[in-house]
Amino acid sequence: MDEEKKKALRLAVDALWSMHPYKVILSNAGKSSNAGERRYRKIVMNRLKDNWQAEKYTEQQVFHENLEEDQGADFLAEALTGGFRQCNAWDERWEHTILVSKKGKVTVQKRQSSRAPEEKGAHNRKKNYILEEGTVIPPLTDMGIFTAEGKVVHSMYDKYRQINRFVELIEDEIEHLPKDRTIHVVDFGCGKSYLTFILYYYLSELRGLDVQITGLDLKADVIENCSRAARKYGYQGLHFEQGDIGGYDCPHPVDMVISLHACDTATDYALYHAVRWKAKLIFSVPCCQHELNGQMKKGGGLSILTRYGIVQERTAALMTDAVRGNLLTACGYKTQLLEFVDLSHTPKNILIRAVRTVLPAAVKQEARREVEELKEQFGFRPTLDELLQKGF
Repeated sequence: MDEEKKKALRLAVDALWSMHPYKVILSNAGKSSNAGERRYRKIVMNRLKDNWQAEKYTEQQVFHENLEEDQGADFLAEALTGGFRQCNAWDERWEHTILVSKKGKVTVQKRQSSRAPEEKGAHNRKKNYILEEGTVIPPLTDMGIFTAEGKVVHSMYDKYRQINRFVELIEDEIEHLPKDRTIHVVDFGCGKSYLTFILYYYLSELRGLDVQITGLDLKADVIENCSRAARKYGYQGLHFEQGDIGGYDCPHPVDMVISLHACDTATDYALYHAVRWKAKLIFSVPCCQHELNGQMKKGGGLSILTRYGIVQERTAALMTDAVRGNLLTACGYKTQLLEFVDLSHTPKNILIRAVRTVLPAAVKQEARREVEELKEQFGFRPTLDELLQKGF
């Protein structure tokens, strides 16, 4: 598609987006509608309360990506430039259609319409999970989620879905990992390592990647039990070490950092290590954010947020994750904060997903400026910020 036709397409997309649609369907996928090695036949975008969710359909599976409001038009334009030839979108009064011919000609249509159609079988379609039922997966059997025959234990179906959700969040970004060498992963605060074992199974056995995973935890008995299980499963590329996150160093390049429920500022040290190692992917579920709550300056224009203890505590926890997200952006990571309810059912249900990429300088500067404003307003001294400012 030449530049003139790309401009015409972008104008059509911006005009559509200005109508505030609540649903968008991309279809008629051409040969180039790929993301890495995956080909999508259809993408359905649904407006949620504060953002968008894109459901990306292959022939076998559905993958999800959450988008901020200001990312939607770019996502749509990229999909139409990348191979999809038809876009249908609905607002409260109109159905909008953008058609792209094989030669790149853009046609725009609009007609009055009722509500957008539901996807066929949306409520009763059997979901295709990455970790398929009927497959013998030893860690899931030992966790009591699968029977010995690979069937899901009925009472454990929620946990089965949660584990698949975790794998889906990684699957969406797997294309960013190197393909010509061993992939190195560090799991900080691995604990009993339920998801660590699943991650190794997914990367090594399902994706066929050459992977080495190191799990780190403070407790010697936990490390011993995890090491014994890795030997039992024959997971030769999975190793466990006893140690503290703050003082940990790695002798080789690290491609992915996992940190699930590292307590309070331990999460900051995990993120700091990931940045200084220039890890391509970061997945972190923070826990026990006490630091900013203890530093929060009372008074000022937002004193209502500090008047009630429980409100201050929750506000500080959310600000902690927002600051972490912005600091990762300032360091050159495309960062998302996603909802993730994990196996422990804790109220800490935010997952930070960050992909190292090339971001415009203005984007990184704005992310940093917002952090500085928040620090000034509330008197914060976030550990991750101080670590990054000290350098590597």
